Amino acid sequence: MSATPLARVLVVDDEPQIRSALDVNLRARGYVVDLAESGEQALHLAATHHPDLVLLDLGLPGIDGIDVIRGLRGWTAVPIIILSVREAEADKVAALDAGADDYVTKPFGMNELLARLRATLRRHQPGPEQATIRTDDFVVDLVAKRVLRGDSDVHLTPTEWAIVEHLVRNHGRLVTQRQLLQQVWGPQYEFETNYLRVHLAAVRKKLEPVPGQPRYFITEPGMGYRFDFSTAANGRASLNADEP
Repeated sequence: MSATPLARVLVVDDEPQIRSALDVNLRARGYVVDLAESGEQALHLAATHHPDLVLLDLGLPGIDGIDVIRGLRGWTAVPIIILSVREAEADKVAALDAGADDYVTKPFGMNELLARLRATLRRHQPGPEQATIRTDDFVVDLVAKRVLRGDSDVHLTPTEWAIVEHLVRNHGRLVTQRQLLQQVWGPQYEFETNYLRVHLAAVRKKLEPVPGQPRYFITEPGMGYRFDFSTAANGRASLNADEP
């Protein structure tokens, strides 16, 4: 088993036996697991813990599974696998149309579910050409979730890393303030732009070669931010899947 967690999985089910079984099996295989028994709790944990994948039951107390999918899809592309006793085609179509990635009917075999989980995570990983972004001044390793300057790690707080990761994954594209707020802090955040200014300032201080003169993390006034590594490095920045 890997010394580092494989991924963070949010398990959402109102049946204690299923939550416990999934918790034990996932942790035994190196995953970090969060457990929720209601839709409201699921949305809260997703916003605060940023899982890599969600296992979601449809028949939940309070907010049902379809509404949880819609709530998540309002601000994140996290992969969602449905676990449900509902076998009707209409239920499966409704869940997939709402934004789910896969549908597993209960009762299910644990080995099959784990195989589907691994396959779903693989599909959502960055392709080889996107695994590492190298600039003249630092390297962002999206797989290892770290930033290197030379041979040394640059210490980023979890919030700073979340900002860097989202901008880097969308390199060259404009990310609006609202999109970045909701991706990093959750769907309830739309207008607290001072959060972004403070944390972007910290990121720039750690990564920009000349603080106060952004070369990579560019502000688009009144709109949002853009990570632009190609023009910033005069064409010498590159994508590299083989180097750390």
